[in-house]
Amino acid sequence: MIFLRSLLFNTAFVLWTALMCVGLMWMLLLPRDQMMAVVRWYLSSIAWMERAFLGLRYEVRGRENLPAEGSFIIAAKHQSAWETMKLHLIFGDPAVILKRELTWIPTWGWYAKKSRMIAVDRGARGRALTSMIENSRPVVADGRPIVIFPQGTRVAPGRYVGYRIGVGVLYDELKLPVVPVALNSGLYWPRRSFLKKPGTIVVEILPSIAPGLSRAQLMRELETRLEDASDRLVVAAGGPPTTRPRQEPANAMASTTS
Repeated sequence: MIFLRSLLFNTAFVLWTALMCVGLMWMLLLPRDQMMAVVRWYLSSIAWMERAFLGLRYEVRGRENLPAEGSFIIAAKHQSAWETMKLHLIFGDPAVILKRELTWIPTWGWYAKKSRMIAVDRGARGRALTSMIENSRPVVADGRPIVIFPQGTRVAPGRYVGYRIGVGVLYDELKLPVVPVALNSGLYWPRRSFLKKPGTIVVEILPSIAPGLSRAQLMRELETRLEDASDRLVVAAGGPPTTRPRQEPANAMASTTS
């Protein structure tokens, strides 16, 4: 049954997305706000498909922890492609930090540029952090939230990957609160897997970390909160806990960036 439901969903998802990418190209001529309203409608249609074909729903906890106004940094766990399609449904109009190569994808990349995401050239090393900050400042001026995945890649539940310094640099330079966002999506929509499972994905918005900590303190606090909360959600849904190294990776990062 899971295979059949996954087959139906994957087929519908690919065909619908291809149709929308081509059929909605006229949106590129619209003002950005109007285009984003159509994008959110498309993302809502995908969420409907998940419920109808997969029996997959989601629950958002802790919305009261989002700052009431102004820009802030959303530091989210990244276990699946699923959450990338929910960011604009949950957080309104975020600017997502993504690899510059994604903006080169025909059609999709045009939408990404029009929606004013923050593209970063990872191959540029030190210059990548500088460009990330420079490209984030207009987003802050517009009062939009910034989304970053602190581990830099999708990480399966139960697997440990250290946190990259990018979120610490953003926090340090922009003087914005960081809102950790835990989830357990990888249990239901595994990375690089054809099969998707029914159930309820939980997204939990944790209390924000105020500006003022050192970069090393922020990295330690963020990793502790985000890993603990995500492990709690994963284990509660029947998944494996994460075995973390004894030494906090933020300590090592602090020694190389201080």
